Amino acid sequence: MFTIGDFARVGRVSVRMLRHYDSIGLLRPAAVDPHTGYRFYRAEQLRRLNRVIALKELGLTLGQVRVIVDDAVDVAELRGMLRLRRSELAARLAADTARLAGIEARLRMIETEGRMTAQDVVLKELPALRVAELTAVARSYQTTDISPVIRPLYPELFRRLGDAHVAPSGPTLAWYEPAGEPDGEAVVVHAGVTVAADPAAAREFAVVDLPAVPAAATIIHHGPMDEVERSMQALAAWIEEHGWRAEGFARELYLDYCADDPAQGVTELQLAVTRR
Repeated sequence: MFTIGDFARVGRVSVRMLRHYDSIGLLRPAAVDPHTGYRFYRAEQLRRLNRVIALKELGLTLGQVRVIVDDAVDVAELRGMLRLRRSELAARLAADTARLAGIEARLRMIETEGRMTAQDVVLKELPALRVAELTAVARSYQTTDISPVIRPLYPELFRRLGDAHVAPSGPTLAWYEPAGEPDGEAVVVHAGVTVAADPAAAREFAVVDLPAVPAAATIIHHGPMDEVERSMQALAAWIEEHGWRAEGFARELYLDYCADDPAQGVTELQLAVTRR
């Protein structure tokens, strides 16, 4: 048998935790010396200890843990519960990581305010385009919601283009529109690339014609799209200063799309405008 200290070390828990588990009847020692009160544990009790710790990590109270382990949850059930909890934690971690990246991007935007000015904006007409596209829905137009939705679309689009023997004829681009209710936050994300292809042909992607835009305020954004807000700020300042009104969402034309190194990306932001 093991002393409480040795058993704690083997089980990678604290002595205090074992004493607490004993006091609430969750994990009793195998034997207690009647003279010294020393607790002793058997190696087989590690099985119960491991289940207790695992269930605790699932967020259960010790009272709930005791009910479950006393009912002898089998390995398969426990494995399923742990896998579900692992998926939940991974999703939360991914969301927190994206949120942190968004905060850092906002901080960098604040630090660089004023470096990009309205003088960088060019007003021009956008020609009609024929594009192959895939679409998905993002929870909102915020960069932290858009990025994880749009990034997988381009590799998949190019895979399908290759299967259909359709070659791109120009750069990739993205555009957006509201999804569902007009006042809702969700947006439809369009990931496209210019092509010279028959829109009527049956393929695993859509071919659509984007109409010409008579007037668009445009600006070249250098760097990752996670930091696009600073360029949009300059674009908004120019639109307001020159008496225009923005129409819809900005289109993104990826002049140099660098998936492996987004910091090297070059994107033209194109926002349709009309006179007030």
